[in-house]
Amino acid sequence: MSGAMGECLIIRRDAATTELRLNRPAKANALSGALVERLLDAVEQAGGDGTRLLVLRGEGANFCAGFDFSAVEQSTDGDLLHRFVRMELLLQALHHAPFATLALCHGGTYGAGADLVCVCDRRIAAPGTVFRMPGLRFGIALGTRRLAQRIGADAARDILGSSRTFAADEAERLAFTTATAAQDRWDTIIADTNRAVRLEPGALATLKGLVQPDTRCADLAALARSASIPGLKDRIKAFRATRE
Repeated sequence: MSGAMGECLIIRRDAATTELRLNRPAKANALSGALVERLLDAVEQAGGDGTRLLVLRGEGANFCAGFDFSAVEQSTDGDLLHRFVRMELLLQALHHAPFATLALCHGGTYGAGADLVCVCDRRIAAPGTVFRMPGLRFGIALGTRRLAQRIGADAARDILGSSRTFAADEAERLAFTTATAAQDRWDTIIADTNRAVRLEPGALATLKGLVQPDTRCADLAALARSASIPGLKDRIKAFRATRE
């Protein structure tokens, strides 16, 4: 697999390692509908091509600014609901993937971008990375249960209820990330993670099924209920206005 630099997603394959690089640096790698679909296709393909480790990272100064709101004015509530559902399906595919997953994040890592980190098996943040998960400010329940499973109900309630920013040191302390490491160490971390993957995909899928709850149906239902409440577009516009 490969991807040209002009594409929204760069895909590189080296032996049994597949690397996916979000490639919209001018938009802080915000997740457009096209980028989500490319990611879904790439994760699905990795599930059947012998990939044993999938790496997620971002081009430019930020890992991912989250959901791309730039087309909100031209969207209906139904359009936005569909995009959030596709995002949830991407998060589920990564969380339950039959291969190991490694997120390498830096800079701004917000909203659905932080959810992409949360669903990965190993989660590395560069010093200076900042996280924020404000979805409930406009009524979207995306990744809430998975976050609580990662860091505990009380910490999840604090972070989501306040939609506050938290930095790399707190993320590691909460176990939202598994380590903090400078970007010049990331190639070594990828190589070390690859060597540590001992299980074949079928055995790894079995292990994941036994050690992490499968809440896919409940998570999708919660997301759909929250996103289908009339006025989603107006709620998003009101939220964005508070940031401008």
